[in-house]
Amino acid sequence: MSNIRDIASLANVSVTTVSRVLNNHPYVSQEKREAVWQAIKQMNYQKNINAVHLSRGKTNVIGVVIPHIHHPYFSLLLEGIAQEAQRNEYKLMMIQTNYEVEKELEALDMLKHKQVDGVVITSRESPLDDIMEYVSYGPVVLCEEIEDKEISSVCIDHYHAFKDAMNFLIEKGHRHMGYCINRTEGKSSLKRREAYTDVLQVIGEPLREEWVFKDCLYLEDGERVVMEWLKLEKRPTALLVTNDSVAAGIIIQCQKQGITVPHDLAIIGFDNEAIARSLNITTMELPLRTMGQKAFQQCLMKDSASRVVMPYKLIERGTV
Repeated sequence: MSNIRDIASLANVSVTTVSRVLNNHPYVSQEKREAVWQAIKQMNYQKNINAVHLSRGKTNVIGVVIPHIHHPYFSLLLEGIAQEAQRNEYKLMMIQTNYEVEKELEALDMLKHKQVDGVVITSRESPLDDIMEYVSYGPVVLCEEIEDKEISSVCIDHYHAFKDAMNFLIEKGHRHMGYCINRTEGKSSLKRREAYTDVLQVIGEPLREEWVFKDCLYLEDGERVVMEWLKLEKRPTALLVTNDSVAAGIIIQCQKQGITVPHDLAIIGFDNEAIARSLNITTMELPLRTMGQKAFQQCLMKDSASRVVMPYKLIERGTV
């Protein structure tokens, strides 16, 4: 494999001149520039991009750890990250993990070995202590609520968003409320659980585990929830739902089963996806694209960590 010394010898110029030509340095005569390019063509020389990155100290690539690319929540986050990356002339390297710790750590190892300039973790399974070990190698941004001042984070206050949604249902006359969740041990899931427990305690209602519907992420999961709801001896009159896709599945199955929304079952979704507007779903709007943009911006801040809490708002439509 040829190198710049071989090119310099063939073109009868110095190694410095070859380096200047490869990096578009202005102070090279046209004659020498043409000789170098002729030698490059003759030797079929290709730049060692890893060596270029090491010499510059940056790759202009950001790693994005994402559990599921095809889910609307993560798609919207990724869209915001990609918009900001393009605006700043960066490329993205996607690492889909399916919540496998080994794959998350592989992405962080890429930061350690200078293959990426920073890492955005949209959702994680790895313990925070393991992630903190990589902060010294470059920017790491978590898309969740983190109190540690040594790592950047951008998040939504899931506790208060969920609590506000429950209080809205209470204002509408509901006391028997259940909810749908995906991962029970995820950081946002735990915050929602905490809010659910606190509000029930305030209104003097017991927490019924059978009213907590787990593993809810996709539209078809909403269809399953309705069938489980129908089997209950005592049923909640309202559901706070993981996201709008699951809420849409619930509405579709309710129509099939002759269940009237919101008379028989009120529904609040989360995210304000396009499907929520189409099906007139009451939802908590989470600014996921903007959250993705903020996460990318934080990834460019090499010398300091920051914490950003995104706003949310209730969008009242026809399912409550």
